[in-house]
Amino acid sequence: MKVNRIVANIEAKDVAQAQRFYQEVLGLELLMDHGWIRTYGSNQPMTVQISFATEGGSGTPVPDLSIEVDDVDAMFAAMQAAGFAIEYGPVDEPWGVRRFYVRDPFGKLVNILAHR
Repeated sequence: MKVNRIVANIEAKDVAQAQRFYQEVLGLELLMDHGWIRTYGSNQPMTVQISFATEGGSGTPVPDLSIEVDDVDAMFAAMQAAGFAIEYGPVDEPWGVRRFYVRDPFGKLVNILAHR
């Protein structure tokens, strides 16, 4: 027996607000839409991970989500251009990642990162 997927579920009064942040800027695909729930993701193989933390590292708060991307600086520029609130970074962390924190439309703290 194995875990195939872990999905973060974020309560939202208007699920359509996720489209700009998660689909248009992050580039995730709309995988499911039942009106009351929309799921964004990738049809590419993804690894299953879940983390538990007392802090976010470097004295930062624990983010609600961590999303790995291929180009942190390009994603940082895209988030800024889209007007999303940057809360930290971008910064090269001593444990080998480059990252920044941004707030999504629902106020969730999202850690955008790439391994160096």
